[in-house]
Amino acid sequence: MPQLEIEIAVAKIGKYATSESGDTMEMIERPQGGVSLVLADGQRSGKAAKSISNIVVHKAIALLAEGVRDGAVARAAHDYLRTMRGGKVSATLNIVSIDLETETIVVSRNSHCPTVVWVGGELSLLDEPSESVGIRTWTKPVITEISIVPYTYVIVFTDGVLYAGRRYGQHVDVSQLVRGFEPGAPVPAQGQVPARAIADAILTEAVARDRGRPDDDISVLVVAVLPAPPDSDGVRRMSGRFPIQVKRAV
Repeated sequence: MPQLEIEIAVAKIGKYATSESGDTMEMIERPQGGVSLVLADGQRSGKAAKSISNIVVHKAIALLAEGVRDGAVARAAHDYLRTMRGGKVSATLNIVSIDLETETIVVSRNSHCPTVVWVGGELSLLDEPSESVGIRTWTKPVITEISIVPYTYVIVFTDGVLYAGRRYGQHVDVSQLVRGFEPGAPVPAQGQVPARAIADAILTEAVARDRGRPDDDISVLVVAVLPAPPDSDGVRRMSGRFPIQVKRAV
């Protein structure tokens, strides 16, 4: 059984001239092994959207930490937002779980944005119609399970990518961007593409389509299953970078 490694990369930026991004992403370790990543995009933008996405993500994270299944988590997050806001606001919700108990990647979608899946060089779209959470009574997620095998990439993004450039008659072809990396090549040494490279490329293209002034909050989440390097020490590591501004002089 080959030793594998999970790579996770997130790239996000707020709408131009807006103080806060309305997208929220959180990660939690699963009680039975693995991790879950939750990405929500609140209706509107700025602080109002951030409040909505926070409600959804925090409810989902709390339930995942208790061992609740992903589908039930998505439904509960929907019910909670609908109750808290009277069915008047919505949010897209994506949950990507690396479930070591079933040895699958579980993708849960409540979003009109497709999820791109690349397994061993074969690309597919998870684009079955799906409703945002928070509005309709019987809203449920669309669930897809993918076996954990080397050279698997799952790419999730919010509609800041989907609609980037539309005011200029342009759009971002995420599938074409990902194909350009050619992950899953037969020769592993050449075919291994970092998750960070894909996330950054998609965000960069979306910002460029909006001519440097994002028309909406943009978030990209990439989960990759890759062969572990020969010198792997079995240590889990996580790092992050985010720019901030402070009012006082430093």
